[in-house]
Amino acid sequence: MIFAAGLGTRLKPLTDTMPKALVPYKGEPMLKSLVVILKESGFQDIVVNVHHFADQIDDYLAQNGNFGVSIRTSDERDLLRETGGGIRHAASLLKGTDPILVHNVDIVTNLDYSSLLDNHKIEDLATLIVSDRKTSRYLLFDDENRLVGWTNIETGQVKSPYVNLNPDLYKKMAFSGVHIVSPKIFEVMKTWPEKFSIIDFYLSVCMDYPVRALTFEGLEVRDLGKIADFH
Repeated sequence: MIFAAGLGTRLKPLTDTMPKALVPYKGEPMLKSLVVILKESGFQDIVVNVHHFADQIDDYLAQNGNFGVSIRTSDERDLLRETGGGIRHAASLLKGTDPILVHNVDIVTNLDYSSLLDNHKIEDLATLIVSDRKTSRYLLFDDENRLVGWTNIETGQVKSPYVNLNPDLYKKMAFSGVHIVSPKIFEVMKTWPEKFSIIDFYLSVCMDYPVRALTFEGLEVRDLGKIADFH
């Protein structure tokens, strides 16, 4: 699943006339670059959620023959559901027995996508691709790479289902915007509201369902969230 529904407010004025997914990076729309990489890595069934300038994305995919793979859109024109709500809204398109790769459209990495799903353990609810890049907000993991919380090191804020969690006792890792989810996630999130953050969801359920970190030596992650990131 590719998240392409966002408003792209940090990319204004470019996103005043086009969706973030169609903003070009190195000469090609971000959506095309990601779809081509996934296709070359063996992915044949892709779901793209749409909201902001959704018609432009539909038209672009149709004009390019979906780049030779199966691409279906999860329509969020009525409501932008955020990341967690977006996954649940696409349940009918995603449900099956295989793990699901979820990828922000504005994330560029050097991951080997062809074998990435092999790293997901069947007993885990989700596998989060993380790195040690510098940021102010980190996910916290224990020695078994299991998610236990989140912290903002600038404000000292901590979120965790574990009472009085001390963030200094855990590994601090930055989320890449790439994760793998188990199909059982839809059952776990069925009582959640229509609109919610997937990170808030992970933090809420991680005590009961394993959510693990996965990183790779030499992992490079570029977030194209702001115009300055394109240079």
